[in-house]
Amino acid sequence: MQKNKKIITRQQAGEIVRQLQNEGRKVVFTNGCFDILHIGHLELLETARKLGDILIVGLNSDDSVKRLKGTQRPINIESDRARLLAALTVVDNIVIFNEDTPLELIKFIKPDILVKGGDYQPEKIVGGSFVESYGGKVVVFPLVARKSTTDLINKLFQV
Repeated sequence: MQKNKKIITRQQAGEIVRQLQNEGRKVVFTNGCFDILHIGHLELLETARKLGDILIVGLNSDDSVKRLKGTQRPINIESDRARLLAALTVVDNIVIFNEDTPLELIKFIKPDILVKGGDYQPEKIVGGSFVESYGGKVVVFPLVARKSTTDLINKLFQV
């Protein structure tokens, strides 16, 4: 299997972001587990991409997902989740992170715009105050009703 050029390291993401920001371009960042990709994810990613010139997605590693969601998750392994995201034209780059939150990645990348789903209160978005501290924006995308990974998993197991 050939390595996907969209799936990059934290260091590579930092270099790309610095170059683009030096050119006056806007970098958008969002993150998540993206365990079972669904229409809610796609709509968030499409909206996020329209806010700037490049969209970088922080993807929780398998270990991170297990700590956050429990031992039965993730359903799909990180390499598969990353490849699925990379197949989307709206996603420019993916960085896998192992921490429970993307705070360190956000601090390293320093995006111009941070986007999160509507299940988060703006003041509680991890990295939000940091992004705003240097003039960046935090955007909350409304959730797509009844379109979540948890809803899909629950529906699969209904008898």
